[in-house]
Amino acid sequence: MSMDIILRAPEPEDLGIMLDIENDSDLWIHNGGNTGPYSRYQMKQYIAANTNDIFTDKQLRLMIVLPDGKVAGIVDVFDFDVRNNRAEVGIVVLSEFRGKGIGRNALRMMEEHCFRFLSMNQLYAYVRCDNEAGRETFLSCGFTETAVLKSWIRRGQQYYDVCMYQKIANR
Repeated sequence: MSMDIILRAPEPEDLGIMLDIENDSDLWIHNGGNTGPYSRYQMKQYIAANTNDIFTDKQLRLMIVLPDGKVAGIVDVFDFDVRNNRAEVGIVVLSEFRGKGIGRNALRMMEEHCFRFLSMNQLYAYVRCDNEAGRETFLSCGFTETAVLKSWIRRGQQYYDVCMYQKIANR
């Protein structure tokens, strides 16, 4: 089962959802870099300053939107490396919309945008090895698991292995 979606730039009315996602400490545990919550002011500034131009911002964040207008999540490309023409990609689908193919659709749409319109050579992702749904999403979209990074991220006193996924354009 797969739901139709559109991807669009963040709007001021997305502030609440973006804060919920960015400040969800469970996502920090699974994904990555946050060390503390963002304020409403910081997120408003982000939305206002965002040019939606990856060459300027070094990232591109798009809201995953259902046909009825509900936001189902966010897909990002970030850490854009202009010289090597690659970027990291990440997806967060809100819990009530998981298991419906939304993440897979968003990843495919972002990938097409990056490879076709931005002429990127490569997208990559780090997914905790115990995140089976995340790993399956990347595999089902043609990404290749290229490495397992041992004890790569720490949450509290626990270290977790991370799987690296890569997809190279036109392969």
